[in-house]
Amino acid sequence: MSLAEMSLTEQPEAAMDVRVTLLGQPSVQRGTERVAPPKGKKVWALLAYLALTDRPVSRQRLAALLFDEADDPMAALRWNLAELRRLLGDTDLVRGDPIELRRDDSDLDLVLDVDVLVHGPWKDAIALDGLGLDLLEGMDFSVSAAFDAWLLTARRHFRALAGSMLEEAGLAMLADGQYTGAIDAAVRMVELDPFDENAQTLLVRSLAASGDRAAAQQQVRVCTELFRRELGIEPSPAVRLAAEIAPGSPTVAPIGGAAAARAQLEAGNAAIAAGAVEAGLQCLRRAVTEAEAIDDEDLHARALLSLGSALVHAVRGRDLEGAAALHSAIGIAQRTDARRIVATASRELGFVEVLAGHHERAEHWLARAEETAGNDDAERASINGIRGMALSDSARYPEAIAMLTTSIDLARRAGATRPEAWSLSILGRAHLLRGEHDEADKSLHESLELVRGDNWTAFLPWPEALAAEIDMLDGRVDRAAEAFDHAFALACQVGDPCWQGMAGRGAGLVELARADASQGIERLEDARLRCSQLPDSYQWVIAYVLDALCATAVRDRHPAANTWITQLERLAATTGLREFVARAYVHRAGLGERDAIEAARVLAEDIDNPRLHELVAVTR
Repeated sequence: MSLAEMSLTEQPEAAMDVRVTLLGQPSVQRGTERVAPPKGKKVWALLAYLALTDRPVSRQRLAALLFDEADDPMAALRWNLAELRRLLGDTDLVRGDPIELRRDDSDLDLVLDVDVLVHGPWKDAIALDGLGLDLLEGMDFSVSAAFDAWLLTARRHFRALAGSMLEEAGLAMLADGQYTGAIDAAVRMVELDPFDENAQTLLVRSLAASGDRAAAQQQVRVCTELFRRELGIEPSPAVRLAAEIAPGSPTVAPIGGAAAARAQLEAGNAAIAAGAVEAGLQCLRRAVTEAEAIDDEDLHARALLSLGSALVHAVRGRDLEGAAALHSAIGIAQRTDARRIVATASRELGFVEVLAGHHERAEHWLARAEETAGNDDAERASINGIRGMALSDSARYPEAIAMLTTSIDLARRAGATRPEAWSLSILGRAHLLRGEHDEADKSLHESLELVRGDNWTAFLPWPEALAAEIDMLDGRVDRAAEAFDHAFALACQVGDPCWQGMAGRGAGLVELARADASQGIERLEDARLRCSQLPDSYQWVIAYVLDALCATAVRDRHPAANTWITQLERLAATTGLREFVARAYVHRAGLGERDAIEAARVLAEDIDNPRLHELVAVTR
């Protein structure tokens, strides 16, 4: 044997490329060959569950979920696992007890379309054949109420995730001047959900940016007629404004020159800080235009970052316009290696995704922000604070508490008051949700002290409403009522519907504690309407208000109970709010729905929240 032949024989064999499709009609392809489908569709259910579950699953749990009706559930599980190994071509891929799908330990180069959609770049995600199709489309297993609930939740979540990927793709292409691609992504979003205002806004903005203002205005009319006819409401102003003002376009002519651009940027930031939002936005738009005209990329990126941040934080209903500006800022900053701008803009985009309940995409942006933040403790504190918020929203409480604690430590080291106050409030909320009132009270009062000391009026209603809830739960109802009323009045003054929803929810629960059921329901319904009126509302707050409304409606046998529970279940499933999905099934059990409590038990099993488990345990 020659040396060349010996060298070749000693080369390790290349891993077999195995591509698994679970979105739409499921299939497996090894290399260039399509593998024959398994004998029995439950193999697909088993694969999907293992692929999408966060942790290893015991054989007993799998048998109960999928094979409980079999004469010998454990034998049925063993047969299906063997068939799954044959399908994937690796006998060691799913073994042991508990069982997990060992992607990294396998000899296979295993690629699942669901992994691409959750973790991959948008370019790969939007190229998936099954993007926007149901998980295991057309398959009905009817094996247990718990598995049916899990599958329905997963289907809704992946459909929403497809929309968020298309939105990210559209915004990125819009920022890069790829208008045809942006329009195509927006059209696909509208086809997925014509009532998604962000989809309609992105389509209008993409058409306008391409120069086709007539088509943009026509789309506004089409959207308006659709919403009036089918929903009986008007779309938010963001849809109309998308046809009128592209990111960075002022409504008056520019003055010219670098000094003018810097002056407009400084004036805009000062006006926003002082609460003169519209004047500030006008200045920032002029700064963007001035900087672009003189080809000052650093100044252009800074102006776009300020404009995007202002649209996200200071103006309700304009997050998509803000995101478009932030994407443009990142594109320019990457060319000039302005890492701090990339970090801040990425963090802001992560925040937008958290509000929308797109936690997977939020982590994508926050990881990018962290990579470019370097040793900036204040920026890292803000990044970790938003990460902690995302983890808490998705009911990963121990991880959230650890992340928020890190954020608070970094903020204190940097002397960054607002990031510290922010993370303390989210930490207090996590403890509140877990029933840990002493820890929650301590964090929330520290947050309130910092917020008041910094005159951060726009944020004050949030920690104030959370602290008031502890007072109410601990029996200090009159004190809670006063704090909720103050938080609500302040939220109305600053024009924040989400904070109005939080404070209004608390005021409704106070009425219920005072035995005024009708007034309590009325306040809760008003809170729900307030916090859900805009396309960029904080989805967790909407679910929190709906959960209180559902619990009250079930207790009082309100005629709208089932409608509200369905709304909560759908919202929580699409936005990854895992605890609220479980709570929706607890509410269904409270209405006497058969097998709902078993579904709630399975959905709550991986959530480390003693208060939730107590609720499931006492519900019959």
